[in-house]
Amino acid sequence: MKRTAFFTLFTAAALLGCKPESEFEGPNLTDYYGDFFIVNTLSLSDDSLDLAAGESAQITATFSKNVNWHLDIEGLSSGANYRYDGFTNVVDVNWNGRATDLPMFHQETCVLQLTIDNQQDTLRDTLTILSERPAQGFVVADFENGLNPGWLPFVQSGANMSFLVSSTLPAGQGERYYDMGGQVTWDWLIGMMDFPGSAYGAPHFPLSTNGSNVYFNTFLYKPENINNGLVLFQFREDDNGDGVYSTNQEDMFSLQITPTQNGWQHVYRKYDDLLTLVNGSEASPIGNGLHEPDKLLQVSVLFLANPASGYSQCLLDNVVFTEGGPLQP
Repeated sequence: MKRTAFFTLFTAAALLGCKPESEFEGPNLTDYYGDFFIVNTLSLSDDSLDLAAGESAQITATFSKNVNWHLDIEGLSSGANYRYDGFTNVVDVNWNGRATDLPMFHQETCVLQLTIDNQQDTLRDTLTILSERPAQGFVVADFENGLNPGWLPFVQSGANMSFLVSSTLPAGQGERYYDMGGQVTWDWLIGMMDFPGSAYGAPHFPLSTNGSNVYFNTFLYKPENINNGLVLFQFREDDNGDGVYSTNQEDMFSLQITPTQNGWQHVYRKYDDLLTLVNGSEASPIGNGLHEPDKLLQVSVLFLANPASGYSQCLLDNVVFTEGGPLQP
């Protein structure tokens, strides 16, 4: 009786300790040992997109088991790309023309490739972009229509100077960019451009009062084997509201960039994070020290290089202020 009672109690405890099959925890063995096959091949809800009208494409596929898959979309003329990775048996991606890396997509044909780890299958399709995505935020300069007559360029009389709008290379956005290049042996400054608020119809830029919500964005391109360029952005504020910037009395914040990555890169800063710089080093504010984007009078871009370092070059595109977060390429 004692042995029977013990066996009965042990059996009951063991049964109570078991989880029902529906609560099984751990990897699905089918993902390890099951056969892989494509249930539904790569499919697009729309193969031509009017991005300017907000259209997007739903990209789908279904597999027999969970796998590591990679979706790549490449613009054939821009070289733009979008990549999305997943570990599922269902691909379900909504694409609205965004790029993972610069440049941005524009009006062009795109090739889609869906690859699966450890499988020979590569699923392909094409998609046509009929129009580009609408511009985000307040565009200071995208150079699509050349130089605004209200902008104020200055170029040193150096060697091999190339401060001009160009389309020789794929632009970071659209078709055109500003090519800044040259060699100056007596000065760090090679050339510069002022973008005053008056070029857009008012003394001040149309930005909000909240510097923690405003972001400055731009695209910079460093040519391969050119490593001596330095780009300095300056932001002059009208602290007293008289419509004029007073040197050494009102704030001028700055952003200094030394491009290190070949090709296009997206540079952005929260307006509140801009610094007062003197010869590249942080210094005390000149004016009231408050970041007041609604009082911004002028943005300037200066291209510089050590005069002993030889020729330098950098491309500039898509100078934009956004609110609520950085630009989404």
